[in-house]
Amino acid sequence: MTETIDLGQPALLGSDLPLASGYDLALLDLDGVVYIGKDAVPGAASALDAVRGSGVPVRFVTNNASRPAQVVADLLTGLGVPATVAEVVTSAQVAAALLARRLPPGSGVLVVGAAGLRDALTEQGLVPMASVDEGPAAVVQGFGPDVGWRLLAEATRAVRSGLYWMATNLDLTVPTPYGPGPGNGTLVQVVATAAGRGPDEVAGKPRPGAFLEAARQAGSSRPLVVGDRLDTDLEGARAAGMHGLLVLTGVTGVTELLAASTKERPDYVGDDLHALLAPHPAARLVTPEQAECAGAVARVDTRGVAGPAVRVVQAGTDPVALLRAAAVASWAYQDAGGRQPLDPTDLLAAVQALGGAAGWAR
Repeated sequence: MTETIDLGQPALLGSDLPLASGYDLALLDLDGVVYIGKDAVPGAASALDAVRGSGVPVRFVTNNASRPAQVVADLLTGLGVPATVAEVVTSAQVAAALLARRLPPGSGVLVVGAAGLRDALTEQGLVPMASVDEGPAAVVQGFGPDVGWRLLAEATRAVRSGLYWMATNLDLTVPTPYGPGPGNGTLVQVVATAAGRGPDEVAGKPRPGAFLEAARQAGSSRPLVVGDRLDTDLEGARAAGMHGLLVLTGVTGVTELLAASTKERPDYVGDDLHALLAPHPAARLVTPEQAECAGAVARVDTRGVAGPAVRVVQAGTDPVALLRAAAVASWAYQDAGGRQPLDPTDLLAAVQALGGAAGWAR
C-alpha cells in the first residue's frame, strides 16, 4: 500500500449550507464552465446572478489568451453575465506581467497568438512583434484560432535562436460545441518538437499565479476555484492552496474524474454552476474499497475476470452523490497501488438512470 487510507475522513468535503456561502470569492474558469464556444452554459447566468446576490463576488480566470479582457467582459455581459474588465484575469495578462518583470521597458516580444496577447503586452509597456527579423527579446505563445503553420514556423525559428519562450498555458484541448478541439498546449508541443525543447516558463493554470493574483486584487482570504478541467483548474487550485469545485459541463467526464491523480483532485464535485447554491454532502470511505455519499454507495471490485470495475452497491436518489462516492472509492484504489483502469460501465448506467447528464460519460 502506497498511502494510508483514513476511513471515515471525507475525501470530498461537505457543506450543510449552500456551498458559496462558505467562501468570500468565486474564481471561475470560463470555457466549459460559463460558456462553450459562443453560447452560455445552460443556467450559468442565473446561477451566477444568485451567487452575486448572496454577497459572494466573482472573478473570471481563464487560460484562453486569445481575447482581450475587455472583449471577455463584453462577451460575458452579452451572455447575461454582467462583467467588468477588473473582474477578468487572462493567462495573456499574467504572461505579459511576467515578461515585463523580466525584460527592459519597450522590449519587443514575438507574438504567437491573437489580439489578447498583443493588447496585454502593450498594456505592460512591451512591443508586440510578428517576425524574428524585427529583433524581439522573447517569444510568447498563446491560443489563437487563426494560428497557422507560418506563425508556428516563426516561433520555432525564434526558440531555436535561443530567445526566452513563454507559454500562456499548456491546455491540450479547448471545449467546442462539437467536443474538444486542439488547445494551446497542442500547438506548444508542435513548436517544442520542431525546436527540440519546451517553454522556459508557463504563465497560466495549473501554475498558481493567476488565482493568487485574482484573490489578492479582490482582497479575498477564502476563495473557491470553480473549473471543468482537472489538469488546469483543479491542479491549479491545489497549487494555490485553495479549495476547488469541479463542474461537469466542460472537458472532464466520469472516466477522467475516477482516474484523477492526487495533485488534481477536486474538493467538491457538482453538475454545473448551480452547485454553488446547494449544500454538498461529504463523501467518505466506509471500507478500504467502498465509499458513501448521501445514501449512495459505490465500491471498487478487483475480483472480476475482465478486470477491476466500479460497482454500485446502492444508487440512492442523486446522481451526483453516487458519482462522488464512486470517485472516492476509485481514488482509494489508486492510492493503495491500483494501476489498472477501472471499468465504469455499471456506474454510468446507474448515474444516467438517476437522471445524470449524458455528457458525463466522457
